[in-house]
Amino acid sequence: MKCNSTCAVVGHDFAELDGVIEEYKEIEGSLITVMQKAQDIFGYLSVEVIERIAAGLRLKPSKIYGVATFYTQFRFEPIGKYLISLCLGTACHVNGAENIKSAIYDELGISDGETTDDGLFTLMCVACIGCCSLSPVMSINDEIYGHLTRDKLVAAFKSKRAEVSDSQ
Repeated sequence: MKCNSTCAVVGHDFAELDGVIEEYKEIEGSLITVMQKAQDIFGYLSVEVIERIAAGLRLKPSKIYGVATFYTQFRFEPIGKYLISLCLGTACHVNGAENIKSAIYDELGISDGETTDDGLFTLMCVACIGCCSLSPVMSINDEIYGHLTRDKLVAAFKSKRAEVSDSQ
């Protein structure tokens, strides 16, 4: 079962997560893998998911929280359907990433770590995407958008909104 940003973890069938836990419970050092797979299933690590992992792997929930808070890849809140990763690395910074960040705020009304009220977009500012030659650059889910301008940004958001409208 794959959840989108609008589904709550509470009350869901944990069968898929239980299968992951069963597969990895005897493999030493598999906690991060289990956490990644849980986040893939539910979109984030809720209290219930963390407790389920802890029970299944015979660990204290505090151990899982410690790992989850150390690595920035783990989230404790649901994210939008489209995760915007905006690069603020050196090349992007020099080429106007701060202006792009302001444009995102103007267009979507969200800052770093926030999600739009409609649940479509979440913004995460990152240190580097690894596409310096395309700076300033962002990704929306796994799609890269380079040489960004306000117009390209607006077009990308419009396209993603159209995808949602077309699928309904």
